[in-house]
Amino acid sequence: MRSSLSRVALLYRLLRPLFFLLDAELAHSLVAAFLWLWARVWPRPRRRALLAQKLWGLDFPTPVGLAAGMDKGQILAPAWFRLGFGFVEIGTITPRPQPGNPKPRLFRLREQGALVNRMGFNNDGAERTAARLRRLPRQPGPILINIGRNKETPNERAADDYLTAFRALAPLADGVVINVSSPNTPGLRDLQADIGSLVKAIVAARTGQMPVLVKLSPDEDRPEEIAEAAVAAGADGIVATNTTIDPAGRETGGLSGAPLKEKALRACARIYRQVGRRVPIIGVGGIASAEDAYARIRAGASLVEIYTALVYQGPRAARDISEGLARLLARDGLSLGEAVGRDA
Repeated sequence: MRSSLSRVALLYRLLRPLFFLLDAELAHSLVAAFLWLWARVWPRPRRRALLAQKLWGLDFPTPVGLAAGMDKGQILAPAWFRLGFGFVEIGTITPRPQPGNPKPRLFRLREQGALVNRMGFNNDGAERTAARLRRLPRQPGPILINIGRNKETPNERAADDYLTAFRALAPLADGVVINVSSPNTPGLRDLQADIGSLVKAIVAARTGQMPVLVKLSPDEDRPEEIAEAAVAAGADGIVATNTTIDPAGRETGGLSGAPLKEKALRACARIYRQVGRRVPIIGVGGIASAEDAYARIRAGASLVEIYTALVYQGPRAARDISEGLARLLARDGLSLGEAVGRDA
């Protein structure tokens, strides 16, 4: 198992300079195709009892997941799980297909270990994504679907978009994430001001106990108040956080990676202190190592997600973080559940 993935990681390191000469979005597409092919032969990773947990009635083999934005509906889940991810968040998916913002719209800030994206929810729409999900065999970890509104839909009718996407995709997902925090859809973040109404509409439309989560912005002055409103309305969890606005203004869009880490960490801790004993939190933003993941867990996250780290570190990123996290927990004599919120 290790030798197979190590060979892939070595190949990625050899090819990475070439990928980084290409447009970032083109390189992303090429790597996705590469992973899809290799997923057919990779063995599944070994399950580690120390990292496994059950949340929302779902089994997570490791707390390290893939953040939304990497798989925008191509449904490459078999590849992601073979890379060692414990769960996958697909999307953002809108009710109707949309091309997203004009290219170029994805940029590397290599000296900072960061990315700036202004993708604009480019995706094939809820129905085509649902058709792909129907063909997907059962996977070893949960699949969450991140949903949003179409760009041309005014906020006054945003709930209709979310409900349309939810009804098409929820029966095929293990959980749904309501995205009201991308900086790349005009006015989207304004929906956080009345998040309770949107959450109530989604929760009323679901059948069964499938979890509904809300993804929040790191740029709010009091993210814990938005989280409280979402949970009071019936949300089962919070994703903290989305990308931030680049303070240097080098490119318009959402900044991810190392510059986001401290802001996302602080938001996670504040949200945990407010709602963390009632609902789980997924921590995301600037996580690039086992130490980063452990700090986010100790700040209140039950699960963590990575995106930018996968771009810079390659195919071993998720597995290396999981293995290091297991060592850190063992060093401190803690279970995963005991570590959650310890420093919040």
